[in-house]
Amino acid sequence: MKKIFDKKHISRTTTYLMVVIAYIVLTILQKTDNLGSLFSSLLVPVCCYIVAGIGLNLNVGISGELNLGQAGFMSVGAFAGIIISGLLSPIISSGVIRLIIAIITGALVAALFGYLIGIPVLKLQGDYLAIVTLAFGQIIMSLINNFYIGVDNNGIQMSFVDNKLNLGDGGRVLISGPMGANGVERISNFTMGIILVIISLIIVYNLMYSKQGRAIMAARDNRIAAESIGINISKTKMLAFVISASLAGAAGALYGLNFSTVIPTKFDFNTSILILVYVVLGGLGNMKGTIISTTLLVLLPELLRGLQTYRMIIYAVVLIMIMLVSNNDQLKNMFSKVFAKNKKGVEDVS
Repeated sequence: MKKIFDKKHISRTTTYLMVVIAYIVLTILQKTDNLGSLFSSLLVPVCCYIVAGIGLNLNVGISGELNLGQAGFMSVGAFAGIIISGLLSPIISSGVIRLIIAIITGALVAALFGYLIGIPVLKLQGDYLAIVTLAFGQIIMSLINNFYIGVDNNGIQMSFVDNKLNLGDGGRVLISGPMGANGVERISNFTMGIILVIISLIIVYNLMYSKQGRAIMAARDNRIAAESIGINISKTKMLAFVISASLAGAAGALYGLNFSTVIPTKFDFNTSILILVYVVLGGLGNMKGTIISTTLLVLLPELLRGLQTYRMIIYAVVLIMIMLVSNNDQLKNMFSKVFAKNKKGVEDVS
């Protein structure tokens, strides 16, 4: 008989409890005006980064693929969510319903992009995969920088490169190239953010402990051995990649609808690196660690804001100290393989 209180179940249960308790405490502090306006404004972004981090941990920690394009999928989800919310605003007055539709749309559009990108990209490994996913994020940012979309009584109008939208009466610009989305109705809320975090945990945990999850980890640990027992490497890698992209897209939609103005450069290379830092410091494959590290590292710059000049120096020192303390063996193994491969290539050339 399977044990009810095994290590896996305890880990999952404590993670869920941690999220629920944090929500209850923060909601009480917010309702009683004991949570400052600054930290109140960070609640939704923290949830967005946690969801994106959980998705990336599925890619980097569970699947073993170094993905540097998570911000690109967030960008796709953010602007897809903004567009669908803007189109539905005259039809659906409820912000909650529009938010749910926007999150689902952002997740589906990002998943589609993840699938299309994954077909050629997942044939690569190691540092090559990282470079291609990085390029994908930059391409998405450049495309949105040159994308214009508006809606009027005649329907939807789109244009690339320059603004040639001829909107009639009642026309509204939804995306305005490098200016991004302006005048966005802010319908995101902390409750929806927590629900999205819990849904993300359920998806990832159920995948990790399923037959497909074991196949993904087998392919990560030893590709040749996994292929020899009949595991479809491309299929397992694609599954993890698409789910990771969809979670990033959902997080992006929630993030985009939390601000009145969203610009494409917000989801640049630096954002992808930040999310990767959250995942690495929390521990590869450790979802609870991702939640804790993301929360701390998003709040830390604000906690140090009073120190002004020395704020980012202290932030960098804290990052280094956490990295040294965490001593992530899986990360060491991943990078040692990359360095060993590069060293072998140099020796072959010489």
